[in-house]
Amino acid sequence: MHKVPHLLARGLSEAGWLVARPNFRGVGRSVGAHDTGKGETQDVLALHAQLCDALPGARVALVGFSFGAFVQARVAHALAERGQPAWRVCLAGMPYGKVEGQRSYDTPQNLPDALIVHGEQDQCVLLAAVLDWARPQIQPVTVVPGADHYFTGKLHVLRRLVLSHLAA
Repeated sequence: MHKVPHLLARGLSEAGWLVARPNFRGVGRSVGAHDTGKGETQDVLALHAQLCDALPGARVALVGFSFGAFVQARVAHALAERGQPAWRVCLAGMPYGKVEGQRSYDTPQNLPDALIVHGEQDQCVLLAAVLDWARPQIQPVTVVPGADHYFTGKLHVLRRLVLSHLAA
């Protein structure tokens, strides 16, 4: 289990949120193989539908880190296009464009009520790339000074930002 999603899930749970934190395809004991975000998005959309059926009227917040932020951005975009936008969206270390390892991410834009948090010194996803994503839509990006991709030594700041956004 990675420290950032674990910290966020624990913080959300302690704040009274019901947290669903599935493994993506091919991770841990999950079935399937990594699908560059397409299948993972469908999996989260199916989980979203199940939660909405089980808990009608519940506020749904989408929170993601790194690849999980990319997937949650795709989920938020799909829900908004269906006329069912997520109540809040919090994305940290979200990849866009070419990133470390020459992978490329075409992250959707126009995410309603999104908090975008990025580390100033993120070595995996350059801050400039995230600003290139944000600029056309005038999407604010909250930059954590001195933070790397994993928010080392700054996890308390990330946790506070996410919980504050969800409490608003």
